[in-house]
Amino acid sequence: MISTLLRAEALTAGYGKMAILHDVTFIVTPGELVAVIGPNGAGKSTAFKVIVGFLKPSEGRVLFDGDDITGLRPDQVLRRGLAYVPQGRIVFPQMTVLENLEMGAYIERDARKIKDSLDQVYALFPVLAERRLQKAGTMSGGEQQMVAIGRALMTHPKLVLLDEPSLGLSPKYVALIFEKLVEMKKSGYTLMVVEQNAAKALSVADRGYVLELGHNRFDGAGRTLLADPEVKRLYLGG
Repeated sequence: MISTLLRAEALTAGYGKMAILHDVTFIVTPGELVAVIGPNGAGKSTAFKVIVGFLKPSEGRVLFDGDDITGLRPDQVLRRGLAYVPQGRIVFPQMTVLENLEMGAYIERDARKIKDSLDQVYALFPVLAERRLQKAGTMSGGEQQMVAIGRALMTHPKLVLLDEPSLGLSPKYVALIFEKLVEMKKSGYTLMVVEQNAAKALSVADRGYVLELGHNRFDGAGRTLLADPEVKRLYLGG
């Protein structure tokens, strides 16, 4: 039997009295790359905020690695091995690449483990090794996104949630970020990705979820959803 790493069950959540998510469920098993797609306003980013603890659900629960983490603070969730890369390439602009990455390891006290993490990030993103003393704010959008992803990997997470990793990037960097997601999966990371670039996300995903107006609309294997005429018509511009 395949173990479940993340089970977000029947989540209802929103802002104030306005519910954005209605009875939404996601399951992620170890080693998977799971894509979450859907139109703007579907609740994709809200779902991630609930999972990582920025929002408390009014109904439902989040189980991670066998434990109920519903309502825990984001820093408590991170310590359990769940990392989050928010949308918008959030870096510390006045700090160097190295300092930004080291900030990602703030919960780690073992210098050897921090060095191992740095080596792994540099192996995945060689440009960050070359630019490690450059201020992050002077880098291109694509390079800043690599810093943001690399920072999330510094804690050896069991699951990485990435919210719109290709948003606002040039075509060159969009292609590169998707290549890196596939590389991360091959090297053993479990990933869950919210993406506006739905066709590209489904083409690399093991499984996908389609949200619409805060509800689960479709789910299945990435390639199956990519070929589904209804999904194509509604969400892929086909």
